[in-house]
Amino acid sequence: MTTNTLRLRVARITREAEGIQSYELVSQDGSALPEFEAGAHLDVQVPGLNGMRQYSLCNDPSETHRYVIAVQRDANGRGGSKAMHENVHEGDVLTVSEPLNDFPLLYGRSYVLIAGGIGITPLLAMARLLERTGAEWVLHYCTRDADRTAFRELLSTPSFAGRVHVHHDGGDPSKGLDVRALLATRGPGTRLYCCGPAGLMKAVREAATLHKWPWEKVHFEAFTAEGTSATHATPEEDFEVSLKSTGQVLRVPAGKSVLNVLRTHGVKVESDCEAGSCGTCVTRVCEGTPEHRDTFFQQEPAGNERMLVCVSRARSKRLVLDL
Repeated sequence: MTTNTLRLRVARITREAEGIQSYELVSQDGSALPEFEAGAHLDVQVPGLNGMRQYSLCNDPSETHRYVIAVQRDANGRGGSKAMHENVHEGDVLTVSEPLNDFPLLYGRSYVLIAGGIGITPLLAMARLLERTGAEWVLHYCTRDADRTAFRELLSTPSFAGRVHVHHDGGDPSKGLDVRALLATRGPGTRLYCCGPAGLMKAVREAATLHKWPWEKVHFEAFTAEGTSATHATPEEDFEVSLKSTGQVLRVPAGKSVLNVLRTHGVKVESDCEAGSCGTCVTRVCEGTPEHRDTFFQQEPAGNERMLVCVSRARSKRLVLDL
């Protein structure tokens, strides 16, 4: 996916919670920034890394003088969050994309927002918009404890009173939000939006399925391949990929992506977001039927001739890839 890029100055860095910092980005000449919609993200060129990293916008979409993103430091990640925390300082200039949106806020009569951890970021932008426009909405925010609750002061302000419910589980999800009970009833026209760790999204998906929520009213944003898999009801099964150039056959087990299997065997495929949204790892399929689990091809159906190997899997027992 190609888009215009911007060179923005880091005006402010704020500690929002343990391991989470927000970054306020502004134009270097003080001019207005391109508009964005709730749920949108920026592709950010992180200093010292190849490729871009995606971070959701969390400020009010009515603001045109700034973009605000938040980054949770992940010691087990691919290095983007660590580099943002260690290498980016106030006054630095970053290259970012214009806003992109794979998680749009669609019309509904009311809204249920469920966030976990850093998954609060796109839902915070939605909450700001819904509150400003007088919509009916409620936000449930799941965190480990108060110290790990980002934007805690903001979410406790009078404008959000009665709308925001914070749930601490102390590290035991069974002691947190009871999503089955929450989703047991649904008002006419209610939409459900969820973003957070894979375990939370899996629980939300299962609860929504149990209580027969219409799937066109249920929306997920995943930051990882594991999160993308968690939002699909289809159980994962083993399958094989064959490389057209060599005939080598590799087994892809449940719970592991095609991309990771290829890397393990020394096959290089360009990738970036690794969550199915940027399109960098698109690969031609010569034989077999892929199971698409991405958001990149939502507007342009992929058919059976190409797939994103970071998240998508196979409906057939084997895929032959043009690698």
